[in-house]
Amino acid sequence: MFGPEGPSLRELAVQALSSVERGYDLLAPKFDHTPFRTPDSVLSAVAAALERTGPYDDGLDLCCGTGAGVAVLAKVCRRSVTGVDFSAGMLDVARQRTGVVQPRVSWVRADARALPFAPAFDLVVSFGAFGHFLPSELPGLFAQVHSVLRPGGCFAFPVVAPPRPASLAYWVLLGFDTAMRVRNALWRPPFVMYYRAFRLGEVRSELARAGFQVELRALLEFGRRRDGSPRVRMVVARRPR
Repeated sequence: MFGPEGPSLRELAVQALSSVERGYDLLAPKFDHTPFRTPDSVLSAVAAALERTGPYDDGLDLCCGTGAGVAVLAKVCRRSVTGVDFSAGMLDVARQRTGVVQPRVSWVRADARALPFAPAFDLVVSFGAFGHFLPSELPGLFAQVHSVLRPGGCFAFPVVAPPRPASLAYWVLLGFDTAMRVRNALWRPPFVMYYRAFRLGEVRSELARAGFQVELRALLEFGRRRDGSPRVRMVVARRPR
């Protein structure tokens, strides 16, 4: 599942029994060799979709991890790119891997729920991080994103259609979320990561409540399901001018 360069079972167990921040500090050197990293196919599809609506001047990668998403911003942002994450370990890896290739990129350690920026960005993206936020935290998170965008700026992120109950993926994700809830009930500090808690309908409502104008765009590179709905969508939430 992880390959020879990925973390061992013991390393994953230690991470899972740590806090979210400490867990990612530990995982950071091997994170890009796990399935948790956003696939390049998703990054490329989002970049292509944003290129059709850009260009933008200044971009922010929210919960940037090891920096995979900054390549998306580097393609569509003319002036600057910033990555923000609360894991020092993940940011260290990001700096090492992109510092020479992307000199326009800066890195900031901060909590996404308390962003230390003025309205300085035209585009905010995020990849694969929303499972770390409880549903009750989304209003505050989206309010923070709204506050750092310039008028007319947009917040964009991909959303994969949830697997159907008859699929193996459905039961794998259900089992994972159940195991995490049991772990958090029995062990402190908690490790918040729930794949099934980020529901598109609720997300759209909370984005609108935060002041965004929301639209969905199909990423047709990933095809459609049997009912005709896209397998992957990009949420585009725009701060009104």
